[in-house]
Amino acid sequence: MSATTGIRIRRLRLVGIDRNYDVDFTSDSDVRRLSIISGAFSSGKTAVLEFISYGLGARRHPRHPEIMRKVRASLLEVELSGVPHVIERAVGEPSTSAFVRRGRLDEAAASTAERRSIDPAGDPQSLSTLLLSHCGLEGVQLREAPTSSESRTDPLSFRDLMWLTFLTNERVADKNFLFENSFMRKHKLRQVVDVVFAVHDDRRIEIGARIRELESRLNRSRSELATARSFVEEQHTGAADAQTRLVAERELADITRQLEAIDAQARAATDFATQLRARHRSAAEDAQSAAAVLRDQETQLARMLPLRAQYADDLLKLGMLAQAKHLFDPLRVRICPACLQPLQEPPHTDGGHCSLCHHPVQSPSDPALGSAADALTPSEERLDVAVETRATKARLKAITTYIEELEQSLAAAEKRAADTALEEQRAAKALDEATGPVVSTYLSARDELHRQQIQVHRRIDELNTAAKLQEGLYKRSAKVAQQESQLQHLRDELGNLGDAAVDRDQVLRDISGRYARLLTEWHYPKLSMPHIAGDLTPHVRGEPYQEASSGARTLITLAWQLAVFEVAVEKGAAHPGFLMIDSPQKNLGHGGTRDSLIADAVSIDDFYRFLRQWLQDRGDTAQVIIADNSPPDLVEENVIVRFSRDEEHPPYGLIDDETG
Repeated sequence: MSATTGIRIRRLRLVGIDRNYDVDFTSDSDVRRLSIISGAFSSGKTAVLEFISYGLGARRHPRHPEIMRKVRASLLEVELSGVPHVIERAVGEPSTSAFVRRGRLDEAAASTAERRSIDPAGDPQSLSTLLLSHCGLEGVQLREAPTSSESRTDPLSFRDLMWLTFLTNERVADKNFLFENSFMRKHKLRQVVDVVFAVHDDRRIEIGARIRELESRLNRSRSELATARSFVEEQHTGAADAQTRLVAERELADITRQLEAIDAQARAATDFATQLRARHRSAAEDAQSAAAVLRDQETQLARMLPLRAQYADDLLKLGMLAQAKHLFDPLRVRICPACLQPLQEPPHTDGGHCSLCHHPVQSPSDPALGSAADALTPSEERLDVAVETRATKARLKAITTYIEELEQSLAAAEKRAADTALEEQRAAKALDEATGPVVSTYLSARDELHRQQIQVHRRIDELNTAAKLQEGLYKRSAKVAQQESQLQHLRDELGNLGDAAVDRDQVLRDISGRYARLLTEWHYPKLSMPHIAGDLTPHVRGEPYQEASSGARTLITLAWQLAVFEVAVEKGAAHPGFLMIDSPQKNLGHGGTRDSLIADAVSIDDFYRFLRQWLQDRGDTAQVIIADNSPPDLVEENVIVRFSRDEEHPPYGLIDDETG
């Protein structure tokens, strides 16, 4: 990988509900060669590295409570072959896809976001395929059984490549550092190393298969590009460069300013008609008031007329009732039925007997005789028809008088409503005659500007459409160019392919030599026979690394990871070009256990001093990111953030507003 190939980490942004949380790996817009994330335990240092891994296709992200409460998305700004891109993935339930767009975080998108699936890794539209293409490893297949030519193959995934780019805290000093307890993972790790250094078995056959596959993809891409170009030419979209769009936007802004100026001039030019406007407003208010009074009176009259008719009908009924009183006996006994002479007093009960027939009468409380007793009661209530008739006539007269008054005032209200409406029309006409000639001039100018505004809007829409079409052409052209470059690279590699076994032995010797040099530079105590075996297992003092102490294993795993990384960068191998290390001082005095012999003999300054010198000699071809609790003062200028876990010394942690 060169300075313009591979992958570089620029910025990490966690998008929260109320705010964002950023970690910047650049200085003066250039990627830092060495970035150190420092701070106390449980403050978010490891989470930064894990979110970078998540942005590059890891299946899971950190799920700490403060992250799940606050964060909704992860944005990773990276350079892919020197071109800035932003990779976005949702946070919460791990997403099954990522959205990739060209550009930077704080700049307008240079292109529309492209959806990339996470699995399967071999899908041409997967995120893994995109990242591997910028490392020169797109389409690589790994055999499940290396000794069998008929073995099934699996596509290389960028997650497999991350074993060489991310040394996690769990793998540092672990006795299963090279996945010894899983045959398939250990076998795949060896294949990944061989693929990165282009020395794996059946290299010629594998390159030939990749060339054929890439030729097929290139033909499809060329066909799609030709079709897209024909479509764009048929649309006659014309040029859609940024300068043309800028001119159109400036023209639109100028028209908008002219419209605002005309409106202001029109208002100023018609200020002389203030009195006419006040007169018209007063006339309009009078007309509305008169119309409201008229509606109220008409409503009252409409309600009173049926009420008067109802009282007249009631009066007629009372008259009929009074006549019926004289025509029909209301069953009151006033004449003796025997002699037909008027009775001196109405019949009544006297000592329990009827005064007329002397027949015994039961108590009035007897239910059987209650009706008869009631009929003989002289105090029975009677309807006074005369009183009701007088009351009804009085109400009818009052209603009639009120209706006559309403009818008389209704005519006046109608006249007033008509007069006020006419006065409003006159005031409006006077206002129009006074302001019409002035306003019409501005209206014609405004109509012309509005027409121009519509035309500019239409031209901007056409430019946007053309820009989208040209962006599609650019993406397809870039894809074709990239595939052509990859194809030429594979053909050159196939032509220069030599003895893979000899090449692999040389690569192992280089890695083993760098491994021994690193341990020597770090002053590994009693160092003897440091080397890396053919199966990639690191040895010290003639024993594999599992036999070393915990602190010694820390140095051994660091040396192995750095040796592979440094040799890959120096040889221009297909390595992404960045390395992340978590907790390089594990077991050296900063963890729960301490290897006193190693911690006392080894200075962490030596680790950082040699790493800084090596990175300085490499220019922009390598990037290292380290999470360390307490880096030495030697690398203070390389510390990009320091999490304190102390509210009085911000930032508290990665999610710096979660301090509880």
